[in-house]
Amino acid sequence: MELSEQNVKKQRPVHLDLQTIRFPATAIASILHRISGVIMLFAIGILLWLLNSTLTSAEGFASVQSLFDGFVMKFILWGILTALGYHLLGGIRHLIMDTGRWEELASGIASAKVTFALAAAFSIIAGIWVW
Repeated sequence: MELSEQNVKKQRPVHLDLQTIRFPATAIASILHRISGVIMLFAIGILLWLLNSTLTSAEGFASVQSLFDGFVMKFILWGILTALGYHLLGGIRHLIMDTGRWEELASGIASAKVTFALAAAFSIIAGIWVW
């Protein structure tokens, strides 16, 4: 049985308000894991540039060291460490799920919330260490 073109158009949503959609904790954990991976991809470039600058000469080392006295570089370093910490915790969560554990909805939500809490604690610790 075929649907007419008019019926298909009526079944489509007229207005999809993305602000009213609530993602479950498991979806947010997965999305943040991907975002932290992309952040770390760009962070590798920044860190390699900094490493190269420190290894070229004593002046290069001193200039990079002076960069770390500023707020912007400390904030970037804190962001990199936060992304690394979350990605590590999220990756461990995914590895555990790959073994067949935490696959039920309740345990998946609980593990996502624990990951968020541990990542927030790690972020605070990283911020204290950087500043």
